[in-house]
Amino acid sequence: MARLLSRLPRLELLLLLQAPRVVGGGGAWLGSRAAHSDTDKDVGSLTRYDESSVTTDWQKKLTPEQYYVTREKGTELPFSGIYLSNVEPGMYHCVCCNAPLFSSEKKYDSGTGWPSFSEAHGTCGTDESSTNVLRRPDSSLGSNATEVLCKQCDAHLGHVFSDGPEPSGQRFCINSASLTFKPSSSH
Repeated sequence: MARLLSRLPRLELLLLLQAPRVVGGGGAWLGSRAAHSDTDKDVGSLTRYDESSVTTDWQKKLTPEQYYVTREKGTELPFSGIYLSNVEPGMYHCVCCNAPLFSSEKKYDSGTGWPSFSEAHGTCGTDESSTNVLRRPDSSLGSNATEVLCKQCDAHLGHVFSDGPEPSGQRFCINSASLTFKPSSSH
């Protein structure tokens, strides 16, 4: 699947990700692997590491799809992720490092085909300094977008757009493959 996705046009993926609604859910999906230069990997990064040894470790820990999405900046097919329709209360964590990222309380159905959240866990008003997400400009898809990364391990999570519900107006469009879900414990 990764090989197929890497051959498809990048601009069409961005257009698909930016669409506030997908009507019907049928039709062809186009996407690609985001191409980044060597200088992009350290921009805004809070972690530094020897890439060759870490790559092997991530490949051992993650499934091929999780690796493709989180380490190679891929995107899963819309309407295919395991957490798209999840309505259980709980917390979504980074699949790579287990950092808490999004609360189910901020999850909503955007109709785009990916789990969507109105804000990251730990956000206070517009201040995201206490969250585990990092925003990074992303022009690799042929247009300006904002990539969302895990602040702890630099895992690619998805993108954020400014067409979400009020009061935040944000739509964090996140790949299920980049997440693990931990249900709230019953008391």
